[in-house]
Amino acid sequence: MSLDRETLARAVAAHGRVARLLVARAEGSTPRETGAAMLVWADGQSGTIGGGALEFEAARSARALLAGGGAQSLSRIPLGPAMGQCCGGAVTLLTEVFDARALAVLPDAVFARNVNGPVRPPLPVQRLIRAARSTGQPPAAQFTGGWMVEPLAEPALPLWIYGAGHVGRALIATLAPLPDFAITWVDTAATRFPDDIAEGVTRLIAANPAETVAYAPPDAHHLILTFSHALDLELCHRLLSRGFGGAGLIGSATKWARFRTRLARLGHSEAQISRIQCPIGRPELGKHPQAIAVGVAAALLARDKTQHAAKDATG
Repeated sequence: MSLDRETLARAVAAHGRVARLLVARAEGSTPRETGAAMLVWADGQSGTIGGGALEFEAARSARALLAGGGAQSLSRIPLGPAMGQCCGGAVTLLTEVFDARALAVLPDAVFARNVNGPVRPPLPVQRLIRAARSTGQPPAAQFTGGWMVEPLAEPALPLWIYGAGHVGRALIATLAPLPDFAITWVDTAATRFPDDIAEGVTRLIAANPAETVAYAPPDAHHLILTFSHALDLELCHRLLSRGFGGAGLIGSATKWARFRTRLARLGHSEAQISRIQCPIGRPELGKHPQAIAVGVAAALLARDKTQHAAKDATG
């Protein structure tokens, strides 16, 4: 797990002072792993450290810390004796308060700070920081020598979703809570979107959504699922003419066969056209919008993790 600077910055911008609850150490059977985190503010919260009694009490303590003007607290919680939970393990929970000033001094790659240890980083922490600087590979989240060490999350994958119909809404509901994606949601009118859009999702209204392709980052992944086959085809054509990180098109085998023929007539090679995945998701899961969304989310997460693993292997 990594500290997600972008999510933290949005929460601070919206709420001023925010408490971040972090599982600094997980021993035995626990609801979440080391590095799991959530954010808490005066009248709300996001994320989870496992739910149930632990999360309820931790959030209550975090709000007390915020109200009292505190900056940090650390506690070890045996889940059975203290919380009455069936998990037999223990959680060391670190709560830290962030505001705009604290955000401004966050480092670029590794966030190492003194929790209850020596003022200077102990040797194991120094080694972790040096290794991260020399290899470019951040360490796993860990609490060692009284210091908490965390990697900062890499920038989220830009994900552009065209279409705010049933499948588009299911995709947003499934993907928006994940920190892996920076989502831009495109359609032709404000009335096409729901009244409430998930935090962190950028709504983009365009009379011709195909024209917005020019504004997407070169490495963006695109999911095309509009109400119009003509618009779907135009989006595919624009993407193939410009380049993209990945692309998927909703549709049947028959629709894709017709699109392949038409895209070839527009001058695109077979190799280029084959970069667009159609259908999207996992067809064996069915055609229900939520089933499509689950399949797409699984494929995107697997793709993202594979790319990170390949990057790590090459250094």
